[in-house]
Amino acid sequence: MPERSLSLRKLPRATKPTAAEEAARRPRREAVGVPERAADLAAVILPLVRQGQQPEKGAEGATLRSAEARLEEATALAQSIGLSVAWRAIFPVRTCRPSTLLGEGQVEQVKQELALRGIALAVVDAGLSPVQQRTLEKAWGCKVIDRTGLILEIFGARARTREGALQVELAHLDYQRTRLVRSWTHLERQRGGFGFLGGPGESQLEIDRRLIAERMAKIRRELEQVRRTRGLHRAARRKVPYPIVALVGYTNAGKSTLFNALTGANVLAKDQLFATLDPTMRGLELPSGRRVILSDTVGFISDLPHQLVAAFRATLEEVAEADIILHVHDIAHPDTAAQASDVRRVLDDMVRAGTLDPAWPSRVIEVLNKSDLLAEEQRIELADRARGAVLVSALTGVGLDRLRSAIDQRLSAGLAVHRLSVAPSDGRALAWLYEHGEVVERHDGIASIELAVRLSPEDLARFERRRAAAVPDIGQPCAALLSHPETEGKA
Repeated sequence: MPERSLSLRKLPRATKPTAAEEAARRPRREAVGVPERAADLAAVILPLVRQGQQPEKGAEGATLRSAEARLEEATALAQSIGLSVAWRAIFPVRTCRPSTLLGEGQVEQVKQELALRGIALAVVDAGLSPVQQRTLEKAWGCKVIDRTGLILEIFGARARTREGALQVELAHLDYQRTRLVRSWTHLERQRGGFGFLGGPGESQLEIDRRLIAERMAKIRRELEQVRRTRGLHRAARRKVPYPIVALVGYTNAGKSTLFNALTGANVLAKDQLFATLDPTMRGLELPSGRRVILSDTVGFISDLPHQLVAAFRATLEEVAEADIILHVHDIAHPDTAAQASDVRRVLDDMVRAGTLDPAWPSRVIEVLNKSDLLAEEQRIELADRARGAVLVSALTGVGLDRLRSAIDQRLSAGLAVHRLSVAPSDGRALAWLYEHGEVVERHDGIASIELAVRLSPEDLARFERRRAAAVPDIGQPCAALLSHPETEGKA
């Protein structure tokens, strides 16, 4: 099947100019800021669609600030894949044209700017239909990709594991299959039938769509196997059991930096959008001695393509199974409130899809990261205003002890406190209780050690089974429960 990837490496390269041509072009490059490699140049265009009436006075400034933030994000997306943004612009759109999205005059203005700067790629920060994409490419004489195509390019370049590559390929094929018509319009319908009998043939376009559908079906089967394997791993972890703490948040909110700071791991952490795609898990010890598994996940973004949400279902299920969800905010970002809203919207979509418990907000701890970028007065005001949230800086380590304690308290809330009696010589039983529970009270006597231990029902059942079976690593003797459990209130 012919290659029709959106890979930016397929862009045509300009022929190498002579020394005289290079000298003649240099002043123009310096004037417009054009880098040396024209094939890497890109333009970022934001169509600002305004529906209904014009904003009232005072609201327009907020609309423009939001548009500027969106333009900055689209620029960062383009730069994260190695493109040099030579020009960017916002175009207000009152009526979306079915053929070009933009108005006729706006299309001509963009064409002139692209030609002036020698730009070979235009990124439109909106969802383009196949017809709009094809029409704009003909009008501007360059490659055009929309927001979905750009995000798919980034995901395709960053996926490292077999699972990540499969998920990206599935999303890419789902996106591509509606855009095949422009690749095969020059081919006629092929002849079909057997022997001397003619029949309705199958065009190359139809063959291509069929092959893509077959490949997508195969990938879905492989991802279903990945999903089953992850389910087995989660079942095995529940038997241990170690609570799962999942990091979620907007892309580039500092999740991987926080993950490294808490666990001492060395996963990739860059000031870059979508630096992390493949989930990573590490053990984390809390102040009480309890151990948990911390999971780093892919970041969210506004207008996340539905193809990616569906393809990354196996990865997002790690969030669904988590006992605690750490929602990491980039508190220093000017658009932090909108970013948080986008994250909650994706999680709500998972609820509607049946992959996430509707009660997920009760498991969330809000983590306000990058506090080191704020002034002291802002940090004090934020700490007073954001009750229940934890203010941290993953880069400097400030607030990480408070975050560990907050996780510990949330896990402990609602667990029953059981009073146990253990023989002083039974060191293994004591060590087991300290490792799997939280010892809140201890009285050492001559004949026994009296303990008040906060345990989950699963751990208490495991302790009782091991004691009844006289398992050597628990030790003997160990007295029975001395009283009914003392249950603490829910958080």
